[in-house]
Amino acid sequence: MKSADTPRTARPHGRSARPDGDAARPGRSARPAGGAEGPAEAEVAARAAALVRDAVLGDLARRVVAECGVDVGLVGLPESLPGRGKGGEGMVLRHWAGTRADLLHNVAVPAGLGLGGRALAERAPTWVPDYRAATTISHHYDAAVAADDLYAMLTVPLMDGATVHGVVYASVRAVVPFGDVRISAVGALAGAAARALAGAAEWSREKPRPAAPARPLTPREHEVLRWAATGRTNPEIAARLGLTCNTVTGYLKSAMHKLGVRNRTELALAARESGLVS
Repeated sequence: MKSADTPRTARPHGRSARPDGDAARPGRSARPAGGAEGPAEAEVAARAAALVRDAVLGDLARRVVAECGVDVGLVGLPESLPGRGKGGEGMVLRHWAGTRADLLHNVAVPAGLGLGGRALAERAPTWVPDYRAATTISHHYDAAVAADDLYAMLTVPLMDGATVHGVVYASVRAVVPFGDVRISAVGALAGAAARALAGAAEWSREKPRPAAPARPLTPREHEVLRWAATGRTNPEIAARLGLTCNTVTGYLKSAMHKLGVRNRTELALAARESGLVS
C-alpha cells in the first residue's frame, strides 16, 4: 500500500473568511512605519516561507510518482550535518510518496554519499539502472533501498542559480534505464519546485503583503484557496470539490487579484499571513 507524506501544515478545514473581509488576527501588531518589518513580522514571514516550502516539496514527491512513471518519490532538504561529510553539508529525506517501508524516511545523507549525496555534491542530475549493483556510488543506504525493493534511481538537485533547495529522487522497482523523456519530466518538476521555493524566500524577505484583501473572498474562492495552500494541484482540487479545472483556475485567479499577488506561491503566503487559512 502506497504512503505519501502530507504537508505538516495541511489542514483543509481551516478558518473560513469573515463576511466583512477582515481576516486579520486579533492583537496582531501593525508593521512599523515606512514599511520596515519588525521582529514579529519577520518571524511570521519566515514561518510562512517554511510552510510553503513543506507544501511545495510534499507535492513534488507526489507528482514525481503520479506524472513521471516511477514507483517512489523522495525529497531531501539541505541541512547541516556536523561531523558527517565535507564541511557538514548534507540533507535529510523529509518528504516521500510511494514507499512501502519507512527506512528511507528522515534519513540523513551527507554530501557525496549514495546517489542523492552525489547529486548534492556535484550539483547535477545522476542516475543508475540498478542502485544496488552500481559501481559509481557509495553503498551506505543499500539496506534501506532494498527494504523498499528499489533498483533504478534518478536524483535531481533543486537549483536556483547557485542555491540548492533540495534533491528529488525518482525510483523504480525494476532494473531499467532512465530515458530522456523521464529524466526531462523529473527535471521539469524539480525546476518548477526550485522556482516556487525561490519565490517564497524572496517574498518573505522583501515583499510583505496587506493583512486582508481589499474585497472579501467568496466562500468558493476561500474553499479552493485552502486546498491550494496545501500544495494540491488544480486537477486534484477539481476532483475533490466536483468542479472543472477551468473553474478552479478561475477561482484562484480571482483570489490572486483580490489579495494583490502574482502567483500561486505568493497566494499561499498571503493567505496564511492574513489568517485566511490556518
